[in-house]
Amino acid sequence: MQFSPLVDRISGRGAGAWRIHAEAVRRRDTGADVIFLTVGDPDQAPPEPVISATIEALRRHRTGYSATVGYPRVREAIAARFQRRTGRPCAAENVVVTPGAQGGLFCALQCLAAPGDEVIVPEPIYATYAGVVGASGARLVTVPLCAGRGFHPDVDAIEHAITPRTRVIWINSPHNPTGVVFTAEEIAGIAEICQRHDLWLLSDEVYENLAYARPHISPWSLPGMTARTVVVSSLSKSHAMPGFRFGWIIGPAALSGHLFNLLLSLTYGSPMFIQDGVLPALETELPEVAAVCQAYQTRAAMLSGILAAAPNCRVAPPEGGMFALLDVRGTGLGSEDFAQGLLEQENVAVLPCDGFGASAAGYLRISLTAPDPRLEEAGRRIVRFARGVERS
Repeated sequence: MQFSPLVDRISGRGAGAWRIHAEAVRRRDTGADVIFLTVGDPDQAPPEPVISATIEALRRHRTGYSATVGYPRVREAIAARFQRRTGRPCAAENVVVTPGAQGGLFCALQCLAAPGDEVIVPEPIYATYAGVVGASGARLVTVPLCAGRGFHPDVDAIEHAITPRTRVIWINSPHNPTGVVFTAEEIAGIAEICQRHDLWLLSDEVYENLAYARPHISPWSLPGMTARTVVVSSLSKSHAMPGFRFGWIIGPAALSGHLFNLLLSLTYGSPMFIQDGVLPALETELPEVAAVCQAYQTRAAMLSGILAAAPNCRVAPPEGGMFALLDVRGTGLGSEDFAQGLLEQENVAVLPCDGFGASAAGYLRISLTAPDPRLEEAGRRIVRFARGVERS
């Protein structure tokens, strides 16, 4: 029996990046005390107002079918929040609720790119991006984010990658996995390219609240960009609630109608009790969000300081997000061999970045989503393993 060609397109080159994580799970299940630094799964508790509102919604039996693209109050709250942050008009008709930012990216690409089109993405890319582009039938075109530039984008290189088939430029800031926060000048340069070449700009802003080197800039905020910018975000990282699977797409009103048709055949709407539960987070700037950002900034500095002692390794201190990159090429080991040895000898699980693209080969992505003492211990174990490699 044959499967659709889709199964090959969605496998993505990053699908193998999770082998170390899967093995770490197996080791944990057999009793090993593994420190997991693979997945961006926040260790903080969600804000109490969100938990209380969700429980109350369940008690009110808000468990039936819901509005396909989100309830008006929820969409209005997202729009008002986004308008406050960008200074540009945004209304409920610009907003569609999706199952997390991942679901939002998938739905957006289905509506923006067709088979044969090209989607330009700065690389390294998050592991799922290739599969999302593949599902649309479009072709992924990557432009390296070079370590020599601190992994900041080369705007000229992005423009040189444009062909007559280019339909979308897809950016992610704060960036996963590098932790780079694009500057205002970089965002403006990419936006200008999109205007000049009549392209969509898809902006993954899931880490928007976790920018600590400089403020996050959304391209929606720039003159002339609301007609061609599509923003995807969620509360998963900023509010420590990825299990809620609550995200959204913001774009031109015409896009919302197409997304309605797609979601009608896909999710049939986000659960009522989830939409009720997230309202406190959308309508109020909860103090827990600033605390989460501060925690990651503190952890990033602490871990970077520890890893500076790892021989033949180089840490790239993040400017935002919840990950740090460690260059292990100087050890003579590939990133997967280093990660495998680290797991076997020190019970620390990190993510090899080779599957994120050629510009990430030889790097490890280390999640900051562990309590400070646990993260500090992991850093010491990584240094100890690197010293052992140096002696061998």
